[in-house]
Amino acid sequence: MTKIGIIGLGLIGGSIFKDLTKLGYDVIGISASQAGTIKNIYADYSYLDDCELVFVCKEMNKTLSVLDELEKYLTPETVVADVCSLKEFVSKKEYKYNFIPTHPMAGTEFSGWTASKEGLFKGAKWVITSDKHSELLEKVIKEMGAEIVKTTPQEHDEAVALISHMPMVIAQALFKSVENNALAKKLASSGFRDMTRLALSSIDMAEDMVTLNSKNIEKAILKLYSSVGELTHGNYRKEIESVKEDREKMYKDGVNIL
Repeated sequence: MTKIGIIGLGLIGGSIFKDLTKLGYDVIGISASQAGTIKNIYADYSYLDDCELVFVCKEMNKTLSVLDELEKYLTPETVVADVCSLKEFVSKKEYKYNFIPTHPMAGTEFSGWTASKEGLFKGAKWVITSDKHSELLEKVIKEMGAEIVKTTPQEHDEAVALISHMPMVIAQALFKSVENNALAKKLASSGFRDMTRLALSSIDMAEDMVTLNSKNIEKAILKLYSSVGELTHGNYRKEIESVKEDREKMYKDGVNIL
């Protein structure tokens, strides 16, 4: 039976653990906080020594140190995949094992083991930013219901700044803009709630994204500013008709947004 290890059992790692366990794999979890509370979860990396595939699902600011530590335990044949939402910073070093940077485009504003669930990746894109190939890794990703997208680390980081990191910063700024207006807070309803959902994102994750991808986020915000100008200084009705049409088409074409 194929043995797969998962380091870090938060929203992403926990969901991978639950999916792969249900799929019948021999799954080992590494989590100091969960060790001993659930079957096959330990605190010691030595339990990973005979795994064929290992997912590193730690915070971005801890991932590089984990990748270095794994060189003590894994063979050159072991496939290791991280799940960080940025890819360029983890792609600068070669390791003794077969490291393949990836990013599952799935999640919620919640975090931790209790937020993890089976089926989180169904219909989601799962990005791979490496020329290396692993049949096992791709097989497992597809079995969890995700669609694989391949690109470069640089292109990935530019794209996620536009559709993930910049929207989070805007959601935070939007909420901050009403902090001194009691009436606005009282009147706020579903539209404001939906627009500011990303302001609930994990603080550690948000800090890592803004710190490590600041240049791409700044470019994305300038693009947003330019787009606002195109809307308000042109034929507004025509512009928003085009936006609505493109947004509807994007969803119909299978992009996982509502």
